[in-house]
Amino acid sequence: MAAPETVNHSARPRVSARIGGISESATLAVDSKAKALKAAGRPVIGFGAGEPDFPTPEPIVEAAVAACTDPRNHRYSPASGLPELREAIAAKTRRDSAFTVDAGQVLVTNGGKQAVYQAFQTLLDPGDEVLLPAPYWTTYPESIELAGGVPAVIPTDETTGYRVSVEQLEAARTPRTKVLLFNSPANPTGAVYPPEQIEAIGRWAVQHGIWVITDEIYEHLVYGSARNVSMPAVVPELADTCIVLNGVAKTYAMTGWRVGWMIGPTDVIKAATNLQSHLSSNVANVAQRAALEAVSGPLDAVAEMRSAFDRRRRTTVELLSAIPGVRCPEPEGAFYAYPSVQDLLGKEIRGQRPETSVDLAALVLEEAEVAVVPGEAFGTPGYFRLSYALGDEDLATGINRMAELLSEAT
Repeated sequence: MAAPETVNHSARPRVSARIGGISESATLAVDSKAKALKAAGRPVIGFGAGEPDFPTPEPIVEAAVAACTDPRNHRYSPASGLPELREAIAAKTRRDSAFTVDAGQVLVTNGGKQAVYQAFQTLLDPGDEVLLPAPYWTTYPESIELAGGVPAVIPTDETTGYRVSVEQLEAARTPRTKVLLFNSPANPTGAVYPPEQIEAIGRWAVQHGIWVITDEIYEHLVYGSARNVSMPAVVPELADTCIVLNGVAKTYAMTGWRVGWMIGPTDVIKAATNLQSHLSSNVANVAQRAALEAVSGPLDAVAEMRSAFDRRRRTTVELLSAIPGVRCPEPEGAFYAYPSVQDLLGKEIRGQRPETSVDLAALVLEEAEVAVVPGEAFGTPGYFRLSYALGDEDLATGINRMAELLSEAT
Protein backbone atom coordinates (compact mmCIF):
# COMPACT_ATOMS: atom_id res chain seq x y z
CA MET A 1 0.00 0.00 0.00
CA ALA A 2 1.46 3.33 -1.06
CA ALA A 3 2.14 5.90 1.59
CA PRO A 4 -0.30 8.81 1.56
CA GLU A 5 0.97 11.78 -0.35
CA THR A 6 2.38 14.52 1.84
CA VAL A 7 0.96 17.95 1.14
CA ASN A 8 3.41 20.80 1.53
CA HIS A 9 1.20 23.37 3.16
CA SER A 10 4.11 25.79 3.54
CA ALA A 11 4.16 26.21 -0.25
CA ARG A 12 0.63 27.60 -0.24
CA PRO A 13 0.11 31.33 0.20
CA ARG A 14 -0.88 32.16 3.77
CA VAL A 15 -3.18 34.97 2.61
CA SER A 16 -5.59 34.70 -0.30
CA ALA A 17 -4.61 36.52 -3.49
CA ARG A 18 -7.86 38.46 -3.29
CA ILE A 19 -7.13 39.90 0.15
CA GLY A 20 -3.37 39.99 -0.26
CA GLY A 21 -3.83 42.35 -3.19
CA ILE A 22 -5.57 45.01 -1.11
CA SER A 23 -3.48 48.10 -0.43
CA GLU A 24 -3.57 49.77 2.96
CA SER A 25 -5.59 52.98 3.01
CA ALA A 26 -2.98 55.61 2.15
CA THR A 27 -4.78 58.35 4.02
CA LEU A 28 -5.03 56.32 7.22
CA ALA A 29 -1.40 55.21 6.82
CA VAL A 30 -0.20 58.82 6.61
CA ASP A 31 -2.33 59.78 9.61
CA SER A 32 -0.99 56.82 11.62
CA LYS A 33 2.63 57.69 10.80
CA ALA A 34 2.08 61.32 11.77
CA LYS A 35 0.54 60.29 15.09
CA ALA A 36 3.39 57.86 15.76
CA LEU A 37 5.99 60.56 15.15
CA LYS A 38 4.09 62.95 17.42
CA ALA A 39 3.98 60.27 20.13
CA ALA A 40 7.75 59.98 19.75
CA GLY A 41 8.11 63.66 20.55
CA ARG A 42 8.36 65.21 17.09
CA PRO A 43 6.16 68.27 16.39
CA VAL A 44 4.51 66.80 13.32
CA ILE A 45 1.50 68.57 11.85
CA GLY A 46 -0.77 66.19 9.95
CA PHE A 47 -2.83 67.15 6.91
CA GLY A 48 -3.69 63.53 6.18
CA ALA A 49 -6.96 62.57 7.83
CA GLY A 50 -10.32 63.48 6.30
CA GLU A 51 -11.98 64.13 9.62
CA PRO A 52 -13.64 67.24 11.07
CA ASP A 53 -11.74 68.55 14.08
CA PHE A 54 -14.96 69.41 15.90
CA PRO A 55 -16.73 67.39 18.61
CA THR A 56 -20.00 65.66 17.79
CA PRO A 57 -22.82 68.09 18.71
CA GLU A 58 -24.00 67.66 22.28
CA PRO A 59 -27.66 66.72 21.55
CA ILE A 60 -26.41 63.79 19.45
CA VAL A 61 -24.13 62.63 22.25
CA GLU A 62 -26.95 62.96 24.77
CA ALA A 63 -29.21 60.82 22.57
CA ALA A 64 -26.54 58.13 22.55
CA VAL A 65 -26.12 58.27 26.33
CA ALA A 66 -29.86 57.84 26.79
CA ALA A 67 -29.88 54.98 24.28
CA CYS A 68 -27.34 53.07 26.35
CA THR A 69 -29.84 52.72 29.20
CA ASP A 70 -32.73 51.55 27.00
CA PRO A 71 -32.93 47.73 26.95
CA ARG A 72 -34.32 47.84 23.39
CA ASN A 73 -30.85 48.78 22.23
CA HIS A 74 -29.19 45.85 23.98
CA ARG A 75 -30.55 43.36 21.45
CA TYR A 76 -30.30 42.60 17.75
CA SER A 77 -32.22 44.93 15.48
CA PRO A 78 -33.09 44.60 11.75
CA ALA A 79 -30.04 44.25 9.53
CA SER A 80 -31.41 47.01 7.29
CA GLY A 81 -31.45 49.51 10.16
CA LEU A 82 -33.84 50.76 12.82
CA PRO A 83 -37.18 51.45 11.10
CA GLU A 84 -37.38 54.95 12.59
CA LEU A 85 -33.88 55.78 11.37
CA ARG A 86 -34.66 54.59 7.85
CA GLU A 87 -37.79 56.76 7.87
CA ALA A 88 -35.74 59.73 9.12
CA ILE A 89 -33.08 59.22 6.42
CA ALA A 90 -35.79 59.17 3.76
CA ALA A 91 -37.25 62.40 5.18
CA LYS A 92 -33.79 64.00 5.41
CA THR A 93 -33.14 63.06 1.76
CA ARG A 94 -36.36 64.75 0.67
CA ARG A 95 -35.50 67.81 2.77
CA ASP A 96 -31.86 68.23 1.77
CA SER A 97 -31.70 66.74 -1.74
CA ALA A 98 -35.25 67.18 -3.12
CA PHE A 99 -35.08 63.46 -3.91
CA THR A 100 -38.16 61.54 -2.78
CA VAL A 101 -37.58 58.03 -1.50
CA ASP A 102 -39.27 55.81 1.07
CA ALA A 103 -37.82 53.90 3.99
CA GLY A 104 -37.79 50.64 2.02
CA GLN A 105 -35.14 52.16 -0.25
CA VAL A 106 -32.72 52.79 2.63
CA LEU A 107 -30.08 50.45 4.08
CA VAL A 108 -28.14 51.63 7.15
CA THR A 109 -24.48 50.58 7.02
CA ASN A 110 -21.40 50.60 9.22
CA GLY A 111 -20.13 53.91 7.90
CA GLY A 112 -19.85 55.11 4.34
CA LYS A 113 -17.12 52.61 3.50
CA GLN A 114 -19.44 49.65 3.99
CA ALA A 115 -22.00 51.37 1.79
CA VAL A 116 -19.37 51.74 -0.96
CA TYR A 117 -18.28 48.11 -0.62
CA GLN A 118 -21.82 46.73 -0.67
CA ALA A 119 -22.92 48.88 -3.59
CA PHE A 120 -20.22 47.39 -5.81
CA GLN A 121 -20.73 43.87 -4.47
CA THR A 122 -24.43 44.14 -5.25
CA LEU A 123 -24.14 45.53 -8.79
CA LEU A 124 -21.00 44.01 -10.28
CA ASP A 125 -20.28 40.68 -11.89
CA PRO A 126 -16.72 39.66 -12.83
CA GLY A 127 -15.41 41.75 -15.70
CA ASP A 128 -17.95 44.57 -15.38
CA GLU A 129 -16.27 47.94 -15.86
CA VAL A 130 -16.71 50.96 -13.61
CA LEU A 131 -15.93 54.42 -14.95
CA LEU A 132 -13.80 55.99 -12.24
CA PRO A 133 -12.77 59.64 -12.61
CA ALA A 134 -9.39 60.41 -11.05
CA PRO A 135 -8.34 61.77 -8.65
CA TYR A 136 -10.49 59.30 -6.71
CA TRP A 137 -10.92 58.36 -3.07
CA THR A 138 -8.53 55.52 -2.25
CA THR A 139 -11.25 53.02 -1.30
CA TYR A 140 -13.12 53.09 -4.61
CA PRO A 141 -10.77 51.00 -6.79
CA GLU A 142 -10.18 48.46 -4.01
CA SER A 143 -13.94 47.95 -3.55
CA ILE A 144 -14.47 47.63 -7.30
CA GLU A 145 -11.78 44.99 -7.68
CA LEU A 146 -12.96 43.03 -4.64
CA ALA A 147 -16.34 42.75 -6.37
CA GLY A 148 -14.67 41.38 -9.51
CA GLY A 149 -15.07 44.66 -11.37
CA VAL A 150 -12.53 46.53 -13.46
CA PRO A 151 -11.84 50.22 -12.71
CA ALA A 152 -11.71 52.24 -15.93
CA VAL A 153 -9.80 55.28 -14.70
CA ILE A 154 -10.48 58.63 -16.39
CA PRO A 155 -7.82 61.22 -15.48
CA THR A 156 -8.73 64.84 -14.78
CA ASP A 157 -6.50 67.71 -13.67
CA GLU A 158 -6.53 71.24 -12.31
CA THR A 159 -7.19 72.78 -15.73
CA THR A 160 -10.79 71.49 -15.62
CA GLY A 161 -11.24 71.88 -11.89
CA TYR A 162 -10.79 68.09 -11.57
CA ARG A 163 -14.19 67.55 -13.20
CA VAL A 164 -14.82 64.89 -15.84
CA SER A 165 -16.77 65.77 -18.98
CA VAL A 166 -19.49 63.84 -20.79
CA GLU A 167 -17.09 63.60 -23.75
CA GLN A 168 -14.47 61.88 -21.58
CA LEU A 169 -17.07 59.48 -20.20
CA GLU A 170 -18.30 58.63 -23.68
CA ALA A 171 -14.73 58.02 -24.89
CA ALA A 172 -14.15 55.60 -22.01
CA ARG A 173 -17.46 53.72 -22.40
CA THR A 174 -17.24 50.13 -23.68
CA PRO A 175 -19.72 47.24 -24.00
CA ARG A 176 -18.50 46.12 -20.52
CA THR A 177 -19.31 49.44 -18.84
CA LYS A 178 -21.95 48.97 -16.16
CA VAL A 179 -21.40 51.70 -13.54
CA LEU A 180 -20.19 55.28 -13.20
CA LEU A 181 -18.79 56.24 -9.81
CA PHE A 182 -19.66 59.90 -9.21
CA ASN A 183 -18.47 61.98 -6.23
CA SER A 184 -19.41 65.61 -5.69
CA PRO A 185 -18.34 67.42 -3.53
CA ALA A 186 -15.24 65.36 -4.14
CA ASN A 187 -12.55 63.76 -2.08
CA PRO A 188 -9.59 64.38 -2.60
CA THR A 189 -9.97 67.54 -4.70
CA GLY A 190 -12.84 69.51 -3.20
CA ALA A 191 -14.35 69.78 -6.69
CA VAL A 192 -18.07 70.52 -6.94
CA TYR A 193 -19.85 69.87 -10.23
CA PRO A 194 -22.28 72.62 -11.31
CA PRO A 195 -25.93 71.51 -11.53
CA GLU A 196 -26.02 71.67 -15.33
CA GLN A 197 -23.01 69.35 -15.62
CA ILE A 198 -24.52 66.91 -13.12
CA GLU A 199 -27.72 66.87 -15.17
CA ALA A 200 -25.80 66.30 -18.42
CA ILE A 201 -23.88 63.38 -16.92
CA GLY A 202 -27.06 61.88 -15.50
CA ARG A 203 -28.85 62.08 -18.84
CA TRP A 204 -25.86 60.52 -20.59
CA ALA A 205 -25.96 57.62 -18.07
CA VAL A 206 -29.71 57.10 -18.69
CA GLN A 207 -29.19 57.18 -22.45
CA HIS A 208 -26.64 54.38 -22.30
CA GLY A 209 -28.21 52.30 -19.52
CA ILE A 210 -25.32 52.89 -17.13
CA TRP A 211 -25.79 52.70 -13.37
CA VAL A 212 -24.58 55.63 -11.27
CA ILE A 213 -23.24 55.25 -7.76
CA THR A 214 -23.17 58.80 -6.41
CA ASP A 215 -21.27 59.45 -3.17
CA GLU A 216 -22.77 62.50 -1.46
CA ILE A 217 -21.06 62.29 1.93
CA TYR A 218 -19.85 65.94 1.70
CA GLU A 219 -23.22 67.29 0.50
CA HIS A 220 -23.42 70.14 3.05
CA LEU A 221 -19.81 71.30 2.76
CA VAL A 222 -19.88 73.67 -0.21
CA TYR A 223 -18.56 77.24 -0.34
CA GLY A 224 -18.92 80.51 -2.16
CA SER A 225 -21.29 80.38 -5.11
CA ALA A 226 -21.02 76.60 -5.51
CA ARG A 227 -24.27 74.66 -5.20
CA ASN A 228 -24.56 70.93 -4.71
CA VAL A 229 -27.42 68.93 -6.21
CA SER A 230 -28.21 65.22 -6.13
CA MET A 231 -28.07 63.59 -9.57
CA PRO A 232 -31.34 61.59 -9.29
CA ALA A 233 -33.12 64.76 -8.15
CA VAL A 234 -32.23 66.64 -11.35
CA VAL A 235 -32.56 63.54 -13.56
CA PRO A 236 -35.60 61.70 -12.11
CA GLU A 237 -35.51 58.99 -14.79
CA LEU A 238 -32.13 57.91 -13.36
CA ALA A 239 -33.65 56.87 -10.03
CA ASP A 240 -34.17 53.23 -11.03
CA THR A 241 -30.48 52.81 -11.93
CA CYS A 242 -28.85 54.90 -9.21
CA ILE A 243 -27.47 54.25 -5.74
CA VAL A 244 -26.91 57.22 -3.43
CA LEU A 245 -24.27 56.84 -0.70
CA ASN A 246 -24.19 59.08 2.34
CA GLY A 247 -23.69 59.14 6.10
CA VAL A 248 -23.39 61.24 9.23
CA ALA A 249 -19.58 61.29 9.43
CA LYS A 250 -18.72 64.60 7.78
CA THR A 251 -21.89 66.64 8.24
CA TYR A 252 -22.18 66.04 11.97
CA ALA A 253 -18.53 65.37 12.93
CA MET A 254 -19.36 61.71 13.61
CA THR A 255 -16.54 59.84 11.88
CA GLY A 256 -16.07 57.47 14.81
CA TRP A 257 -19.74 56.59 15.17
CA ARG A 258 -19.74 54.55 11.93
CA VAL A 259 -23.19 55.17 10.47
CA GLY A 260 -23.71 55.46 6.73
CA TRP A 261 -26.40 54.40 4.29
CA MET A 262 -27.31 53.32 0.78
CA ILE A 263 -30.39 54.56 -1.05
CA GLY A 264 -31.53 52.82 -4.21
CA PRO A 265 -34.19 50.75 -5.96
CA THR A 266 -35.93 48.35 -3.58
CA ASP A 267 -34.66 45.19 -5.28
CA VAL A 268 -31.04 46.37 -5.07
CA ILE A 269 -31.42 47.47 -1.45
CA LYS A 270 -33.01 44.12 -0.57
CA ALA A 271 -30.07 42.28 -2.16
CA ALA A 272 -27.55 44.49 -0.33
CA THR A 273 -29.47 43.89 2.92
CA ASN A 274 -29.15 40.14 2.41
CA LEU A 275 -25.38 40.59 2.02
CA GLN A 276 -25.18 42.75 5.15
CA SER A 277 -27.24 40.23 7.13
CA HIS A 278 -24.37 37.76 6.71
CA LEU A 279 -21.52 40.28 6.72
CA SER A 280 -22.20 42.36 9.83
CA SER A 281 -25.93 42.32 10.67
CA ASN A 282 -27.20 45.52 12.26
CA VAL A 283 -25.19 48.66 12.91
CA ALA A 284 -24.68 49.26 16.65
CA ASN A 285 -28.03 50.44 18.00
CA VAL A 286 -26.57 53.22 20.15
CA ALA A 287 -24.83 54.69 17.10
CA GLN A 288 -28.09 54.40 15.14
CA ARG A 289 -29.96 56.30 17.87
CA ALA A 290 -27.31 59.02 17.71
CA ALA A 291 -27.67 59.15 13.93
CA LEU A 292 -31.45 59.42 14.31
CA GLU A 293 -30.99 62.53 16.44
CA ALA A 294 -28.52 63.93 13.90
CA VAL A 295 -30.56 63.53 10.72
CA SER A 296 -33.81 64.57 12.43
CA GLY A 297 -32.35 67.75 13.89
CA PRO A 298 -31.33 71.14 12.51
CA LEU A 299 -28.18 71.86 10.50
CA ASP A 300 -26.88 74.55 12.86
CA ALA A 301 -23.72 72.62 13.76
CA VAL A 302 -22.74 72.04 10.15
CA ALA A 303 -23.27 75.74 9.42
CA GLU A 304 -20.70 76.59 12.11
CA MET A 305 -18.25 74.02 10.80
CA ARG A 306 -18.74 75.17 7.23
CA SER A 307 -17.89 78.75 8.22
CA ALA A 308 -14.63 77.61 9.83
CA PHE A 309 -13.76 75.36 6.88
CA ASP A 310 -14.43 78.20 4.45
CA ARG A 311 -11.98 80.45 6.31
CA ARG A 312 -9.35 77.72 6.38
CA ARG A 313 -9.97 76.92 2.72
CA ARG A 314 -9.12 80.46 1.68
CA THR A 315 -6.04 80.55 3.92
CA THR A 316 -4.83 77.21 2.56
CA VAL A 317 -5.13 78.26 -1.07
CA GLU A 318 -3.43 81.60 -0.41
CA LEU A 319 -0.46 80.03 1.40
CA LEU A 320 -0.01 77.16 -1.03
CA SER A 321 -0.27 79.38 -4.10
CA ALA A 322 2.57 81.52 -2.76
CA ILE A 323 5.02 78.58 -2.90
CA PRO A 324 7.08 78.60 -6.12
CA GLY A 325 6.29 75.51 -8.20
CA VAL A 326 2.93 74.80 -6.51
CA ARG A 327 -0.39 75.29 -8.33
CA CYS A 328 -3.50 75.10 -6.18
CA PRO A 329 -6.99 75.56 -7.64
CA GLU A 330 -9.59 76.77 -5.17
CA PRO A 331 -11.67 73.87 -3.82
CA GLU A 332 -15.39 74.52 -3.73
CA GLY A 333 -16.41 71.76 -1.35
CA ALA A 334 -15.41 69.15 1.26
CA PHE A 335 -12.31 70.12 3.29
CA TYR A 336 -9.39 69.29 1.02
CA ALA A 337 -6.95 71.16 -1.18
CA TYR A 338 -5.27 69.27 -4.01
CA PRO A 339 -2.27 71.25 -5.27
CA SER A 340 -0.03 70.19 -8.14
CA VAL A 341 3.63 69.80 -7.15
CA GLN A 342 4.79 68.51 -10.53
CA ASP A 343 7.05 71.50 -11.13
CA LEU A 344 9.06 70.60 -8.02
CA LEU A 345 9.80 67.01 -8.98
CA GLY A 346 13.40 66.34 -9.98
CA LYS A 347 14.66 69.51 -8.34
CA GLU A 348 17.23 69.46 -5.57
CA ILE A 349 15.94 70.07 -2.06
CA ARG A 350 18.38 69.64 0.83
CA GLY A 351 20.59 67.30 -1.12
CA GLN A 352 17.78 65.14 -2.48
CA ARG A 353 16.03 65.04 -5.86
CA PRO A 354 12.53 63.63 -5.32
CA GLU A 355 11.28 62.14 -8.59
CA THR A 356 7.72 61.39 -7.47
CA SER A 357 5.17 62.98 -5.19
CA VAL A 358 5.65 59.97 -2.88
CA ASP A 359 9.33 60.91 -2.60
CA LEU A 360 8.48 64.56 -2.09
CA ALA A 361 5.89 63.80 0.61
CA ALA A 362 8.46 61.67 2.45
CA LEU A 363 10.94 64.55 2.27
CA VAL A 364 8.35 67.02 3.55
CA LEU A 365 7.56 64.72 6.47
CA GLU A 366 11.20 64.18 7.40
CA GLU A 367 12.53 67.71 6.89
CA ALA A 368 9.50 69.94 7.58
CA GLU A 369 7.67 67.56 9.93
CA VAL A 370 4.46 67.96 7.93
CA ALA A 371 2.37 64.98 6.81
CA VAL A 372 0.54 65.15 3.48
CA VAL A 373 -0.88 62.42 1.25
CA PRO A 374 0.81 62.02 -2.17
CA GLY A 375 -1.30 61.96 -5.33
CA GLU A 376 -0.33 58.37 -6.14
CA ALA A 377 -2.87 57.32 -3.50
CA PHE A 378 -5.63 58.93 -5.57
CA GLY A 379 -4.55 57.77 -9.02
CA THR A 380 -2.82 61.02 -10.04
CA PRO A 381 0.92 61.24 -9.31
CA GLY A 382 2.37 64.71 -8.96
CA TYR A 383 -0.10 66.11 -6.44
CA PHE A 384 -0.56 66.43 -2.69
CA ARG A 385 -3.80 66.20 -0.75
CA LEU A 386 -4.04 68.42 2.31
CA SER A 387 -7.02 68.25 4.63
CA TYR A 388 -7.72 71.64 6.17
CA ALA A 389 -9.87 70.07 8.89
CA LEU A 390 -7.42 71.15 11.58
CA GLY A 391 -6.92 74.21 13.76
CA ASP A 392 -6.11 77.56 12.12
CA GLU A 393 -2.77 77.90 13.91
CA ASP A 394 -1.58 74.40 12.99
CA LEU A 395 -2.74 74.93 9.42
CA ALA A 396 -0.71 78.10 8.95
CA THR A 397 2.32 76.74 10.77
CA GLY A 398 2.31 73.51 8.79
CA ILE A 399 2.02 75.12 5.36
CA ASN A 400 4.63 77.75 6.24
CA ARG A 401 7.04 75.01 7.29
CA MET A 402 6.41 73.22 4.02
CA ALA A 403 6.83 76.49 2.10
CA GLU A 404 10.18 77.16 3.71
CA LEU A 405 11.43 73.74 2.65
CA LEU A 406 10.02 73.72 -0.88
CA SER A 407 11.26 77.25 -1.57
CA GLU A 408 14.79 75.81 -1.45
CA ALA A 409 14.17 73.80 -4.64
CA THR A 410 16.74 74.50 -7.34
